Amino acid sequence: MSETVWIPLSNLAHGRSGDKGDSFNIGLIAHKKMWLEILELSVTPKLLDQWYGDSVTGLISVWPMPGIGAINCLLRGGLGGGATTSLRLDAQGKIWGQSILRMRVPVNKKQAEELGVPLNNQSENQWDMSHIL
Repeated sequence: MSETVWIPLSNLAHGRSGDKGDSFNIGLIAHKKMWLEILELSVTPKLLDQWYGDSVTGLISVWPMPGIGAINCLLRGGLGGGATTSLRLDAQGKIWGQSILRMRVPVNKKQAEELGVPLNNQSENQWDMSHIL
């Protein structure tokens, strides 16, 4: 049986985000292209829904972008109406690509070790935030 550990997403990837009307997208680019499979398995619509909770009211989709070693996440209904009508501090979704890097993602420990993914700040659960204090 494989052991799953939770690591900060920043160990695997960096991100960039922006607005698309009332939605925002986050591009997550693996630090090393060979880590894409782990990134794809780790960042799912379900995990993003848990992370954002009621902040996102619509469908969440995740697509692989293998040519650049990345995934694209589209979160609909996350900007309070969009840039011209939203009262949110970040009506254009620019902060999401950086703040999501604090999220913990599940990785297969053996696979991550074999591929050289840093396992620093690993924990046994998703909600351990001691790595950001």
